[in-house]
Amino acid sequence: MTNTNIKTNSSLSRATALPHKYVQIKLDIPLLLVTITLLIFGALMVYSASADFSLRVYGSMTFIFKRQITFMLLGSISIVALMFIDYHFLKKVSLMGMIFVILLLIYVMLYAEIRHGAGRAILGGSYQPSELAKLMTIIYLSIWLFSKKDQLSDIKFGLIPLAIMLGFIAGLIYKQPDLSAAATVIILGGIMFFLAGADLKQIILLGIVTLGASYFFIIVNPTGNERIQEYLKGLEDLRNSSYHLSRSIGAFVSGGWFGVGIGQSDTKFTGLPFPQTDSIFAVVSEETGVVGASILVIIYVVFLWRSLVIAKNAPDGLGRLLASGLGIWITMEAFFNIGSMLGVFPIAGNSLPLISAGGSNLIATMIGIGIMFNISRQSAAKKQEDEWRLFNAVVSLRGRNGRWRVSRNRRTASSRRDT
Repeated sequence: MTNTNIKTNSSLSRATALPHKYVQIKLDIPLLLVTITLLIFGALMVYSASADFSLRVYGSMTFIFKRQITFMLLGSISIVALMFIDYHFLKKVSLMGMIFVILLLIYVMLYAEIRHGAGRAILGGSYQPSELAKLMTIIYLSIWLFSKKDQLSDIKFGLIPLAIMLGFIAGLIYKQPDLSAAATVIILGGIMFFLAGADLKQIILLGIVTLGASYFFIIVNPTGNERIQEYLKGLEDLRNSSYHLSRSIGAFVSGGWFGVGIGQSDTKFTGLPFPQTDSIFAVVSEETGVVGASILVIIYVVFLWRSLVIAKNAPDGLGRLLASGLGIWITMEAFFNIGSMLGVFPIAGNSLPLISAGGSNLIATMIGIGIMFNISRQSAAKKQEDEWRLFNAVVSLRGRNGRWRVSRNRRTASSRRDT
């Protein structure tokens, strides 16, 4: 009997230890497939859209493509690393990370190289801190809002501190000037405030103040005012739209239903501004047509769906805020980019996530995806732990002789039937 118990206990020990092996590699497969698909397709489109520009500026058709591959590798390393780092660790570094971002934004405002009328980048124009600012805004606000969840109904602890933080960060970005990034930070802050369960009246008040302030600062900014006027004229008559939008719409029309083929776009050679970055969706539309562009939109919708599923299954409120905030941010960037290329929104500088050339947005996006993967793994670990805790509770009902214990009522009823 002792040997039987030892054998049973050792088997149970192996059984209860078994799930922890599999938790270590548990991933959200749909999110992984979407990420890989976007990266591969993005690399292909960057090569197609940048070859001519890369040859003229850098003397090599593959210069920008190779640089993009390097950024993809760095981003992949970030995903793998963050996949295995508990997202609760962010509590320890979020404050220092936000301070670092603020210092970078101040440095950009004072010393950045002016390109295309704006000083947004450092390190020879290869890095834009505003992209990191978007990511850190989500991380810091998730942690801050989660810690204040019981006080958000009080305007002194909810809306006022939030408005000060968002106004300060967005103001630094606005001074570059980068209107689209500043607007993105403010919108993300409002969404995070809503997701954290803030009072509806405070959310409405924040929206009214934000709209009023945004309108004022856009109107007084020459670039912003020009884009708004061009956008309004384009709504009245597409022939009066901006040059950028007219070239983008031309590419979309040229592509038809099924596109002209990968690498066969003409618009990227005939004056489409920033074909490998801001306008890459126009190149996608021309080369893959309405069908290809629609599939790309669907992929981003799937990305949002998986991020919300991860948020729903997250082990705690912090995980829910992080996963939903990161997923909404990445998808929102995509829809802002796509919408501006189709004339739905004014022309903005939002990148097409995992598609547009450039390291700043790509690496920031992949860091966010890495955090989402970790939240997904933590959820899987908790689920399996709960399942095996229930299993062990059932197993503990076994008697010393290896049989299931039967309640007194069941034994009595059984005895009566026998008699």
